[in-house]
This record gives sequence, C-alpha cells and structure tokens, in this order.
Amino acid sequence: MLMKTTINPDNWIRDYYDYLFNYAKKKISDESKVEDLIQDTFIAGLRSMKNFSQKSTEKTWITSILKHKIIDYYRAQQTAKGKIERNMLSNEEYFQKYFKEPACIMEEETKFDYVAENNLFSARLSRSLDKLPKKQAKVFEMKVMKEYDTDAISEILNISRNNVWVLVSRAKKNLASEFAEYRNAI
Repeated sequence: MLMKTTINPDNWIRDYYDYLFNYAKKKISDESKVEDLIQDTFIAGLRSMKNFSQKSTEKTWITSILKHKIIDYYRAQQTAKGKIERNMLSNEEYFQKYFKEPACIMEEETKFDYVAENNLFSARLSRSLDKLPKKQAKVFEMKVMKEYDTDAISEILNISRNNVWVLVSRAKKNLASEFAEYRNAI
C-alpha cells in the first residue's frame, strides 16, 4: 500500500541538505559546484511540486532531481557542444531539453512562483539577497528569479554578457554561503 506523501519545502534544507551534499560529493569533488547543484535541485523541486506524483517519498523525489542535475552537469562538462549549448539556452530551455523526469517537468505557467509561496524560503532568500552587493542581487534576481535573458540584462544594466554571468556566479556562491550558515544554525 502506497502512503500519501506531502511536499514540505520549509524543511528541505534542514532535512535533506546534508544527505544531498554527501551524495553529490561522492560524484563531484568541487564543493562549490555541489552546493550550486543542491540549490538548483531545491529550485527545480519548488518549480515542479505540482507535478509530484507521490509514487515515492519526498527524499527519494528530491534525490532523483539531484541525480538528474549531476547527469546534466557531466553532460555539459564532457562535450564542447554541451558547454556551448548550456551557455546559449535559457535555464528553462535547458531544463526542458535535458531534465526528462515526468514528475519534474515544469508547466509553462509555472515559474519561480513556488519560492514566493514558500514563506520561510522566500524570507530567507530575501534577507540573503539584501546582504549581497546591489548589482549582484539585481542581476541574480533578473536572471534566476525573473528569468530575463542574458542579453536583456546586459542591455538594461549596461554591462557585458560576461559580467552578467560573473555576477550571477558570485551571487550564487554568496547565497550558498548564506544558506550554509542558515543550515548550520538549525
């Protein structure tokens, strides 16, 4: 008999971060990349909560998302085509093309709204963004939360495409640090 599983993103960092980190660390030696993949996993989980089919536990489901993120990471690392394609595709296009697990495919209207619905995560993210340098926070918000195209961000903020990626990368690293502190405080 299958028991009904509910998704509770408020507890993901506390309940799964260490497990996911140790799991991914066995497969990827770069700890900062592991932290990025875990963040991406949580975001993908938030985006696809509506599609959770309850055929597994929440932990199994979130771990399967991470497994796919790791596969995507190595796929992109292995080929020049993968590297070029990753830079050319938007996050959603890349997700739709490579992240095939039916329980995790996003609906078109389902964007970053899940973060706003999750009060704990949203509040923590907001406080963490406030601690970032203003330009980093702005670029992160535009690229990740609002899903602006790199060219649009570059034009709006009058910065180079490369600078957009550098600022997003730095913001992710700083946010990973903030969330690690939060996780350790729990």
